[in-house]
Amino acid sequence: QALLVESGGGLVQAGGSLRISCAASLRTFSSYSVGWFRQAPGKGREFLAAISWSGSSTYYADSVKGRFTISRDNAKNTVYLQMNSLKPEDTAVYYCAAGSFGPLIASMDGDYWGQGTQVTVSE
Repeated sequence: QALLVESGGGLVQAGGSLRISCAASLRTFSSYSVGWFRQAPGKGREFLAAISWSGSSTYYADSVKGRFTISRDNAKNTVYLQMNSLKPEDTAVYYCAAGSFGPLIASMDGDYWGQGTQVTVSE
């Protein structure tokens, strides 16, 4: 049984929006910070955004700052990534990971990882 499951990916036109979700079956999910990452074909994994366990702190990569918003609903054990003004270069498999805030950002070090959801942005 996967502890983190991403959903909401799909095909969207450039300039459009998409919200992807990371649902957790971890009983202690609300005590974990969560990060979003992506990996495009032929490229390494890239950090996008992180949110602290309470939601009071967030951090974004420069490449998505102002376009993407991370949020969480601990009552639903779910973290979201709202993606606006999407570009073809945002095409990738998007992953969520649960862990500690600092290591998620600095070294993409998560304790638990999801399987990923594909996001494709067409011209």
